[in-house]
Amino acid sequence: MRIAIIGATGMAGSAIATEALNRGHHVTALSRRPRADAGIDRLSAWALDIEDTASLLPVLAEADAAVLTIRLAPGEESRLASLTRGFLDAAEQHGTPVLIVGGAAPLRSPNDPDRLLIDDPSYVPEAWKSIAQASLDQFNGCREHRYNGWVYLSPPAILEPGERTGHYRRGTTRLLTDENGISRITAPDLAIAVVDEVENTTGDKHFTVTAQTSNRNSTTH
Repeated sequence: MRIAIIGATGMAGSAIATEALNRGHHVTALSRRPRADAGIDRLSAWALDIEDTASLLPVLAEADAAVLTIRLAPGEESRLASLTRGFLDAAEQHGTPVLIVGGAAPLRSPNDPDRLLIDDPSYVPEAWKSIAQASLDQFNGCREHRYNGWVYLSPPAILEPGERTGHYRRGTTRLLTDENGISRITAPDLAIAVVDEVENTTGDKHFTVTAQTSNRNSTTH
């Protein structure tokens, strides 16, 4: 497949690019500062500002799928929803399937299925509210957009660097935790879930993943 990754130099984006390349896909890595390893086989790296919709169009025209995984500088989080809407506008023109790596705020709390995670202070303290609100606004912007060719991945509460274990656990709209109430995954294992979904779309519009701590319900690569 030809996969365009917007935000390819971030923690999640770089892991997704590596996973896709290791599976034999062709990757177009897009970011404000291109990857330094652009000379490797099946990888093209371009400098691109997501606000420049005109520059996005030829990239999306050539892609079989696109992954959007961007994080904004502190104080700019409120722009995330509008940037995502512009990206969906561009994807719609070519019917490009899109997977958005967003935030955990739109998930349901494991403590109360009737409460969004953003409203559960045990997972989202007041200091994180503005970042959480940005991801909730991003998710709602996707739901309200006329283009339906998107899937939204909410990471667990903690997304961190680490090893690729080859395992993860998948859910839908409720935050997943382990037996100790911890919700976390490494970027390389999140990347496995992203490329799995790109290769074989499940039909879920919103899903989440977490680290797999037992063999029960595990997905393995």
